[in-house]
Amino acid sequence: MDYVETGTGQPSVEVLPVRDVPLGGPRSMTVRRTLPQRGRTLIGAWCFVDHYGPDDVADTGGMDVAPHPHTGLQTVSWLFTGEIEHRDSLGVHAYVRPGELNLMTGGHGISHSEVSTPATTVLHGVQLWVALPGQHRHAPRDFQHHAPTAVPLPGGEARVFLGTLAGDTSPVSTFTPLLGAELTLRPGATVTLAVDPAFEHGLLVDRGTLDVSGTTLAPADLGYLAPGAAELTLTNTASTDAVAVLIGGPPFGEEIVMWWNFIGRTDADIRQAREDWEHGDRFGEVQGYPGERLPAPELPNVPLKPRGNRS
Repeated sequence: MDYVETGTGQPSVEVLPVRDVPLGGPRSMTVRRTLPQRGRTLIGAWCFVDHYGPDDVADTGGMDVAPHPHTGLQTVSWLFTGEIEHRDSLGVHAYVRPGELNLMTGGHGISHSEVSTPATTVLHGVQLWVALPGQHRHAPRDFQHHAPTAVPLPGGEARVFLGTLAGDTSPVSTFTPLLGAELTLRPGATVTLAVDPAFEHGLLVDRGTLDVSGTTLAPADLGYLAPGAAELTLTNTASTDAVAVLIGGPPFGEEIVMWWNFIGRTDADIRQAREDWEHGDRFGEVQGYPGERLPAPELPNVPLKPRGNRS
């Protein structure tokens, strides 16, 4: 990864590398993953960043993720184009649409399916996970929806789906302080945002090119900024609109074990969750999905080790 010291008093930016991975089992689609990775497990409580599209559904087949489980986390679904049908074992049947937040809590255990709708021609968005802190990692299942209003910025706008930014606060509740927002900047625009200096931040560029403290972030780049800065200045250096997702939160301070769709604290947590998915009723049932649920992959023969961020 690249680490850039600005030497100007502005926050330093670490550019995290991206890798392509298949998502969704046998009918998988390819996504670009920037978190977690070897050098960084978390940004605040954010522990997973997948970025996909724009995909022509006629060529790719779109998204068809059969019922699968989650523990110890919240899923954050955010679309730029397209539509996804969501069903879960809480009994929620909802749709993910551009500019609308769907946040699902899978503390002790939930299962859900995700399928792009027949009306979707281009699928394009992000899938994010938030690790639950130890005292809340067995929280009951929950689902929240929020459609934030666009907040004007100099030369652009923000849609704040979690936390507070640019004078707007999301009503969605979280278990740790979080920031999540979509930012749009017109060509040549510069904006300085007041941010919480106790937060670390990640800026995922969807399209366009953004200059952040002298560092250029291209599409699919995730720039990491350590705590300490009270302002974040962004400039769109492209000839088209730039769109990015800004995430943040205070350093998490706990080590976690992530494997498949589970987050725990020990190897035993994960092995129990897998056993419960394969043979128990911990995760409930998803009604209305036309197919079988996803089987859990085989666990490795060696113990899974907890991971946090490097010191």
